[in-house]
Amino acid sequence: MPVTAVVGAQWGDEGKGRIVDYLAQKAHMVIRYQGGDNAGHTVVNEFGTFRLHLVPSGIFNPHTVNIIGTGCVVNPDTLLTEISTLEAAGVSTRNLYISNRAHVIMPYHQLLDGLREQARGRSAIGTTKRGIGPVYSHKAARLGIRVGELAYPERVQKRLSMVLPIVNRELEVYGHSPVKMDEMLALVKQWQEALKKRIVDTVPMIRDAVNKDRQILLEGQLGVMRDLDWGIYPYVTSSNPIAGFTPVGAGFPPHHVGYVIGVVKAYSTAVGAGPFPTELHNELGDRLRELGQEYGATTGRPRRCGWFDGVAMRYSSWLNGYTALAVTKLDILDSFEEIQICVGYRLPNGTVTQEMPDVPILEQVTPVYESWPGWLTSTTHIRTWEALPENAKGYLSRIEELAGVPVRFVSVGPEREQMIAREMDLRA
Repeated sequence: MPVTAVVGAQWGDEGKGRIVDYLAQKAHMVIRYQGGDNAGHTVVNEFGTFRLHLVPSGIFNPHTVNIIGTGCVVNPDTLLTEISTLEAAGVSTRNLYISNRAHVIMPYHQLLDGLREQARGRSAIGTTKRGIGPVYSHKAARLGIRVGELAYPERVQKRLSMVLPIVNRELEVYGHSPVKMDEMLALVKQWQEALKKRIVDTVPMIRDAVNKDRQILLEGQLGVMRDLDWGIYPYVTSSNPIAGFTPVGAGFPPHHVGYVIGVVKAYSTAVGAGPFPTELHNELGDRLRELGQEYGATTGRPRRCGWFDGVAMRYSSWLNGYTALAVTKLDILDSFEEIQICVGYRLPNGTVTQEMPDVPILEQVTPVYESWPGWLTSTTHIRTWEALPENAKGYLSRIEELAGVPVRFVSVGPEREQMIAREMDLRA
């Protein structure tokens, strides 16, 4: 059975956790393949409402193995809080594991993130100040500490002796007090004791699941427009959410990824700075925000809202090679008389393109829209594609055309059962 990657097809916050939670009811394993606690996946099910930042969204199935993969960066304090919250709600976490090769977010990474963002002033990127950029940069500079190294305090001390002088020199520039070695070592000891039973070499586990033809889901965070290489640089995350990175972050050969599900909202949202061509700076944008409760799961910041961006969808579809789409929050559009879809960008010279320009040009484009009639009726009770209003099916079909990919799932509410699943061949 091919591995299925669930990938964000917009700016993040598309509802990936919602889709993974639904699919995980039949999955043997869910692997988070990149990112840290800078983005949250909101999941609503019989246990309650949860905002997961590190724990994979398959955790609600007691038979599913959940792995925080090598491509992730882990804040142990955030993870321990998340585990406690889940267990207090009656959710078993006995099948939760962490790759020994994932990197640890240290307190100084968070300090540096916040101070750097503050120093940028009006040029701030809009980071969550969770230390994601600094920890990935230390990983690339060979200054990082991996989760498996927590069991070796002498090794950690040696690595800290290399990195802390560098960190403290930068903190001094910002007028901040230095980080102390003994405090870091005390934290390392505490984290190791709390997490040691979960820290494993994930390669044998994953290889065994693949060889036994188990159903495996790969879960990332954010979306293609926040990808380090292909997103709206520099307003991007510090890792690669796109499908091509999934086998790297999880740990298996790429040919095993057979299905790639791109998750999109029925409209567009973004958190943080950077160009967002279809953003609505009017009552329609406010209406989308309030109806969709578009506030960041990690920061609580209000999300920027706009119409569906077909140019970004086309770009995303090419880069990720989707075999199917999952469209979330269709019900939020139930009360709109007219809905618009961006099908092109008007460039500064007046020409129209369907290609994704780089940021210096993207900041200057004007969206070119198609207007579509709304359906003006509730879809929250609908469970089959055939029962959807004709105008809703027409709207979804247009999204399929722009992506060049069939819509396989449609969510019409936050509950797990509020999902429409179309039977179709997902093979590319």
